[in-house]
Amino acid sequence: MNMKGKKIVLGITGSIAAYKAAILIRGLIKKGAEVQVVITPSGKEFITPITLSTLTSKPVISEFFSQRDGTWHSHVDLGLWADAMVIAPATASTIGKMAHGIADNMLITTYLSMKAPVFVAPAMDLDMFAHPSTQKNLEILRSYGNHIIEPASGELASHLVGKGRMEEPEKIVEVLENFFAQQQDLQGKKVVITAGPTYEKIDPVRFIGNYSSGKMGFALAEECASRGAEVVLVSGPVTLQVHHPNIKRVDVESAQQMYEAAKEAFEDAHAGILCAAVADFTPDIVADHKIKREKDDLVIRLKPTQDIAASLGASKKDGQILVGFALETNDEEANAKGKLERKNFDFIVLNSLNDKGAGFRVDTNKITIIDKVSETPYPLKGKAEVAKDIINRLAESFKK
Repeated sequence: MNMKGKKIVLGITGSIAAYKAAILIRGLIKKGAEVQVVITPSGKEFITPITLSTLTSKPVISEFFSQRDGTWHSHVDLGLWADAMVIAPATASTIGKMAHGIADNMLITTYLSMKAPVFVAPAMDLDMFAHPSTQKNLEILRSYGNHIIEPASGELASHLVGKGRMEEPEKIVEVLENFFAQQQDLQGKKVVITAGPTYEKIDPVRFIGNYSSGKMGFALAEECASRGAEVVLVSGPVTLQVHHPNIKRVDVESAQQMYEAAKEAFEDAHAGILCAAVADFTPDIVADHKIKREKDDLVIRLKPTQDIAASLGASKKDGQILVGFALETNDEEANAKGKLERKNFDFIVLNSLNDKGAGFRVDTNKITIIDKVSETPYPLKGKAEVAKDIINRLAESFKK
């Protein structure tokens, strides 16, 4: 049991999903954890302290001091005691207070004093969750290093259907268990990751590009950082934001710029993951003015770009690990295995545009990890889960 002896502070707020806290407590205790509940005054309207204290075998903390005997409840001591804090359910109000340091109840003061990692499981109606203020507050919490357990989609208390439903207790237990199992397995490692597309200029207003959103590369960066790695994320032009403080983002535009940044960062790195969709060709001549339509046809002469994967593969030192990606449309496995050999990768991640739900501009992916001796297929998953599978494989490679 990865949580045996772990001390968990469970924060409960005023949401109908508070009833799930009882199931969550049972799940944590079954895994060997010790649980201390801190509940907001409004949270007690949805689930009673006597239920919670019966399940945890500990008095529930709600106020700064007990009105019966004046016993002081030290949020500082709780912050030092815990191995993790989980706020489930977390309402929009509590998320806003956490983001802006509004310490008007015991739960928020405990959060502000917490030395351990904090996990937040939002629960609210779909429009509240989608509101820009909620999304901004979640972005702020991520920037502080908090772990957001994304809500699921389903029928809500309003009887509307959409995203905002607190993740199920069993899944939250799994997230914590995985965290404790993996939290240090990349400690002390430097990982370079490329992500997104490159833009190759034709003239000042036009370029050659592709449909890559960068979602897979950014998910890999967040996963590596959450497991202790120092991450250098070399990103082409995308609208995504990084959240973990261990990620250093380097923004580039062209294949040449990405090559130069990745080559420099890889020199003292322990691993490189080449997830970007890099252009293979770039215009031979870039016009210094907007090209006008003066005739029916236009010929643009292209020249090859620098092969980032081949360059890093050729310069790879003993002990360095290099991971490639292959997005294929035909002869997928043969093409991926050929690329694995040519580029000197340790393993390659194959995904096919023929698989529904995989590829560009989607939140899911379906991969097969191929090395020199084996092929491991995985089912269709969200890109955050796919990132875990890939980084699990990377962590295993470091042990060999």
